[in-house]
Amino acid sequence: MKQRYFLPEASILNLNPRLKSGLLSWDCAILASRQGGKSQFLTACLLILAVALSPLGASAADITQQLHRPLDRSTLRDSRDQADSLLNIGEQQYQLGYADKTLDSCLQALEIYHSLGDYKAQGMTYDLLAKAYIQLDRLQEGEDALRRRLAIARDTKDFQSQIFALNNISTVLLQKGEFVPAGKTVQEALEIAQNVQNIAGQGLSLSNWGLVNARVGNYSKAIKLYETALSFRRQSGDVIGETNTLNNLGDAYLAMGNYDDTIGTYGAALRIAKTTSDRTNYVRAIDGLVTAHSSVGRNERAFDLLEQRLAMARDSQNLREEFGVFMAYANIYEKLNNYLTARNFYERALVLARTLEDSKQEVFLVDKLTRLPKR
Repeated sequence: MKQRYFLPEASILNLNPRLKSGLLSWDCAILASRQGGKSQFLTACLLILAVALSPLGASAADITQQLHRPLDRSTLRDSRDQADSLLNIGEQQYQLGYADKTLDSCLQALEIYHSLGDYKAQGMTYDLLAKAYIQLDRLQEGEDALRRRLAIARDTKDFQSQIFALNNISTVLLQKGEFVPAGKTVQEALEIAQNVQNIAGQGLSLSNWGLVNARVGNYSKAIKLYETALSFRRQSGDVIGETNTLNNLGDAYLAMGNYDDTIGTYGAALRIAKTTSDRTNYVRAIDGLVTAHSSVGRNERAFDLLEQRLAMARDSQNLREEFGVFMAYANIYEKLNNYLTARNFYERALVLARTLEDSKQEVFLVDKLTRLPKR
């Protein structure tokens, strides 16, 4: 299963158009409550409006260009509050899935923080900038931002930030298919975490190192690393991290055909994710359980889980997830030689593929339907 980035639990969302109209008023209300006063409220609103209407087109080259652009004294006046507001707005835009606007907000904030020589704030801004680039599938630019963040952490001897930056870089390299550099990078993170006895950092690094091994097919080693990582994640109280590692472990067991351990591990992840309202890991666990149960002929249980997945996808109006559920239904029915029902679900998936403008899936499904027996 595909591992999501960031640390590496982040999910990618598309901005719901009906949220756009409420963005300005919501941001203004939040800023007003923090700053107080009509004058500052008006300033905050005008700032948000400027961000919302500003042109896009940010790229990795923009980072360097912005950092070396001189600021006049009038711009520097009250600049810290302005930069903090921009960073706050960028975080809200990212949470709404509005990653392109997040880039614009972050680059403006970064320009000011650089002029102020505020390394800590620059590091935070690079973190958010990287997340936005990666959400937009601009992996090289995301990696560039993370490496700048790592440089700041090294200059300031911030070991925890070094650990997390290296892990994030490793995750990006893994997504790019660069397995050897990804492994070396995460091992560097683990070494730092061990040297400074950072429990959370050791758990994260071991889990991601396991992921690197799993991606190259070394599942036995991956399982050992995941099991060790679980111990550290539980010690640090990182419940979301524990659930993510459990899902990774389930993936490894599934790849090895160990269905009993697969079902037990995904089941543990599902229970924790449900308790903590961790939707990302909850969905991953259900998907893994569907595959495992259907592989051993427990199709009724697989259909029960798929029914839950379909309800969740529709509640969140997530067409991509709904597409995945239809494909899972179709695959199971095809294996059962129930070609009529399988065809029905493949056709429904095809409609969604066209709606999503996913030409690769559309071509695959057209070919699939052509080859599928009609009875």
